[in-house]
Amino acid sequence: MNKRFSNMGNPMLKKSFASNASATDTFTQEGTMTSQGAINKTLILFGILLLTGIYNFQLQSNVLMIGGAIVGFVLVLVNVFKKEYSPYIAPGYAAMEGLFVGGISGIYAGFGGGIVIQAISLTLLVLFIMLFIHKTGIIPVTNKFRTGVIMATGAIALLYVISFALSFFGIHMPFIHEGGTFGILFSLGVIGIASLNLLLDFDMIIKGEEYGAPKYMEWFSAMGLMITLIWLYIEILRLLAKLRD
Repeated sequence: MNKRFSNMGNPMLKKSFASNASATDTFTQEGTMTSQGAINKTLILFGILLLTGIYNFQLQSNVLMIGGAIVGFVLVLVNVFKKEYSPYIAPGYAAMEGLFVGGISGIYAGFGGGIVIQAISLTLLVLFIMLFIHKTGIIPVTNKFRTGVIMATGAIALLYVISFALSFFGIHMPFIHEGGTFGILFSLGVIGIASLNLLLDFDMIIKGEEYGAPKYMEWFSAMGLMITLIWLYIEILRLLAKLRD
């Protein structure tokens, strides 16, 4: 195994990169991960997402939207345990999420006022702001910071799961789905956590290159960045909808 993996100070990154490096020796022949390579893969994935997204935005098929969300979620779970298959899983995920994002964007477009264009613009703005913050080191990605963001993200995910389960019994959490001061503040908080996740994604790409991660980790990192941006976009859509409520 690459000596740089064994010297990694961040145990979470070590688990992401080194566990797969030890499982296969072929990555040394294929080359190692680079930041530019991860950026190129990210652009490819968003190109795929854009194509399928536009398709379902125009078609407005609930079957494709829900099916895309379910299959995309399954692909994420598979990729967590089979990172070496990221070059095949990531494009499939992008295609499925495009169907989901296109469908849900069409639903929110009904609010009028160019809400979809506004959400896309704000998502890109947050992306560039967080990239600037990462480049300048204003918020350093330490182990403590990473743990805090992951715990906050997990808490939000758990809250959404509980809300979904309660909906089957006719119980709804108004601050999640409805407007009002508390609902808007909740959405702003979630958007803040999603934005901080971008710093983790940027850090993974940089550390992946520094530690000589396998080439397929470019696809894995690109997919991780895509997951965060899709989450951020959906939350911004929800916030804009609440502001119009």
